[in-house]
Amino acid sequence: MFCIHAKGQTVLIFMGSKLKYARETDRLIQITNLSKIYHTPHQDILALDDVSLSVRRGEVFGIIGLSGAGKSTLIRCINMLEKPTRGSIMVDGQDLNALKQRELRQARQKIGMIFQQFNLLSSRNVFDNVMFPLEIAHIPPQQAQQRVAELLELVGITDKARVYPDQLSGGQKQRVGIARALANDPKILLSDEATSALDPDTTRSILKLLKDINSQLGLTILLITHDMNVIKQICDRVAVINESRIVEVGDVISIFSKPGTPTSQSFISSIINKDAPDEYISNLINRHSGSYSCLVRVSFIGASAGEPVISSMIKRHGIDANILYGNIDRVKDVPFGNLTLELIGDREAVRQSMEFLKDSGLEVEVMA
Repeated sequence: MFCIHAKGQTVLIFMGSKLKYARETDRLIQITNLSKIYHTPHQDILALDDVSLSVRRGEVFGIIGLSGAGKSTLIRCINMLEKPTRGSIMVDGQDLNALKQRELRQARQKIGMIFQQFNLLSSRNVFDNVMFPLEIAHIPPQQAQQRVAELLELVGITDKARVYPDQLSGGQKQRVGIARALANDPKILLSDEATSALDPDTTRSILKLLKDINSQLGLTILLITHDMNVIKQICDRVAVINESRIVEVGDVISIFSKPGTPTSQSFISSIINKDAPDEYISNLINRHSGSYSCLVRVSFIGASAGEPVISSMIKRHGIDANILYGNIDRVKDVPFGNLTLELIGDREAVRQSMEFLKDSGLEVEVMA
């Protein structure tokens, strides 16, 4: 047992079972051994295969996979638009599989969803599109109108309230979709490829909006995508799905710095190229007669990205370092990048230089 003091009060925190309870209540979504099979006249199609996953309260959680991997089926199972074949889905302590139809409708009101193709009602203007879920929930008109006005201001389209969907840009339509998804004050916001139909600039603006909503409202966001750029900009953690199974789960920075599966490596290499051109490597062969030469790839993340590690290494160990290739990006506002270096000098000095880089918190991979 230990205690903390908050606002003049002493709060006792008991270890053991109560700590376990605290951890469990932190899980807003808990998926266990989930499978989904589609039955057709010719064959059974396994869309999800024994998927287990937890999403913490207040985080932005990404699910990335190629087309047909099962990610859309997974997100539709979470709000029970698709009935799982096996397994359980717990949302805020409720087993959705066990709910009766009326209870399920009530539970769905706390799960908002935004779609790739917006799904707006063309016969209703922006204000009335956002009003629609509040009408279904029988919210009193005055209260509903106030809520819609607040949401339109939140997503930045107050001036479009009386405009119809066919007069809006793609980004504006998606802002309406987000406002509509937030109408019933959900605990969870599901995003089904919500930016894949948008251009890069609009995508960035929508992702920034979702990030702001997560921060301001403490809303849990679960999004699916096939674009690793989306993951790196907004997500706290990510699950990689391949051929109907979850193959890797981790915080985004860890997945980017040390992808553990070929699927993860493929997604990351699509936006961060670590490989120096072949002609650079071939030109190194026998180029330095009498000197030892070693080709290494150095990866860095976070605080180490701002330190003069390479220049310190050169001064300390008296070697030459030829920078052949490199790039720097940001993952969740954290600097992340890599350099391909040719280290030239005495063999022992080169070895000590690589140890110096490792001791400085950098990942070092010998390439040749």
